[in-house]
Amino acid sequence: MAIPTVFIDGEAGTTGLQIYQRLAQRDDIEVVSIDPDKRKDASERAKLLNNADISILCLPDDAAREAVSWVTSPTARILDASTAYRTAPDWAYGFPELRAGQRDRIAGSHRVSNPGCYPTGFLAVVSPLVRAKLIPTDFPITVNAISGYSGGGKKLIAQYEGFHTEQANQTDPQQAESVSPYSPYGLKFEHKHVKEMQTYAELSHAPLFVPAVGDFAQGMVVQVPLPLWTLEQPPTGEQLHQALVQHYEAEAFVQVAPYGDVSQLRDGNFLEAKSANGTNEVQLSVFANDDTQEALLVARLDNLGKGASGAAVQNLNIMLGLPEHRGLVD
Repeated sequence: MAIPTVFIDGEAGTTGLQIYQRLAQRDDIEVVSIDPDKRKDASERAKLLNNADISILCLPDDAAREAVSWVTSPTARILDASTAYRTAPDWAYGFPELRAGQRDRIAGSHRVSNPGCYPTGFLAVVSPLVRAKLIPTDFPITVNAISGYSGGGKKLIAQYEGFHTEQANQTDPQQAESVSPYSPYGLKFEHKHVKEMQTYAELSHAPLFVPAVGDFAQGMVVQVPLPLWTLEQPPTGEQLHQALVQHYEAEAFVQVAPYGDVSQLRDGNFLEAKSANGTNEVQLSVFANDDTQEALLVARLDNLGKGASGAAVQNLNIMLGLPEHRGLVD
């Protein structure tokens, strides 16, 4: 049987490079690379897109749409890491743990969209609770999240690392500045991930999403506070937790922390944003006070792992009928 070929269009970018590093050492996949001098050659890229078994697009949205328009081969399959097709009805959404049957749809599709990092965390905690009818579809959901600066791509990485280098070389400590440890953004509430969150959580209204960038390279915390007292029949914290446990009981890459477990807290008080770094895991937690009828849903993941390249490799494995953990677990 021939070894499947994979072309990464955008191999030199942050996500593309991470995917390449995960695939390059495998003997069950042949990674096809474009000549560096021809990265902007449309005809050469089109040739590779049509000849490879699967192409992974690690491109800006408009460039991804253009690349897809060049695909004419009926057998060529596309896994897109941009936001261009994430809510397109004729594309399979690449979150296999989302609901029953999602893996089968990914496996059988010629067009798969890789999820966003923030939506992965959000959907992991919210979607099962909506489907279990513990959270109504019209619930006014808010999302507070922070990601490492690597999520901003090469430009933001260069800004942060350049700043750190500059401060490290500062001979007068009193003159050294500090980079903000927490910087909210997207304050016009038009973030491109919101539609994705609403669509796959099956919500009547878009969630109020407030993302932030932190002064660390990798890692992510997604928080969804729930004022359960607003509901006529508010669920308990244990009910929320049990619904997540049941939904993910057979999943290798989604871990639900024991309810009330404080061992996951640093110094007994703090959640570490980088706890899932270097893995393809989503780590879920439920914190609640049944007396005040308040709860907090938390998801932690590596924004470059399950939030990007790790998810892409997982989806690629599913599309090729290979073991799902291949290239993700030592």
